[in-house]
Amino acid sequence: MSKKLEGNGLWESSRMMLPEHREQLLKLRRESAETPQPNIRKNVPTPEEINLVRDYAILPIILSIIENNRRSIEGSTNSLRKLYVRSASALLDLIHADLARVRKTLRQRNIKVYEEERIDNMISFRFNCRGYEDQFTMIRDIIRAEASVRISKYITILFQKIND
Repeated sequence: MSKKLEGNGLWESSRMMLPEHREQLLKLRRESAETPQPNIRKNVPTPEEINLVRDYAILPIILSIIENNRRSIEGSTNSLRKLYVRSASALLDLIHADLARVRKTLRQRNIKVYEEERIDNMISFRFNCRGYEDQFTMIRDIIRAEASVRISKYITILFQKIND
């Protein structure tokens, strides 16, 4: 037997279309291309907005780390105590400025972030982005690593400002 007649082979090899059907199909395709499709995912946050939410969550933690270090250095008898305290204060100023910028941007984009809970080794946040709600959790080890990287970047920025 020929392959055309095996299983659904009868229809598999028949690729012919009537001209009227072809015209109708092309017309439908043109009409659907002209009409804008509704954006179902318009409220889903962009990667940039997700990074803003992440910054909003991490920057206060970095602030508390540097503030605690500054306080411990103030109480020490280290001979370079004044230098370290002033450096920590300058870092705090940079981070406060970034946090203010992030908060302003989130407010402009109508995004609200709520800290939900702190469990031993993780922190959960919930955010609302123009009606779209989601939640993310950050593990304390990742927060520590991210904080360390960001503090290094802030120190680099601080030294660049001093050298300029």
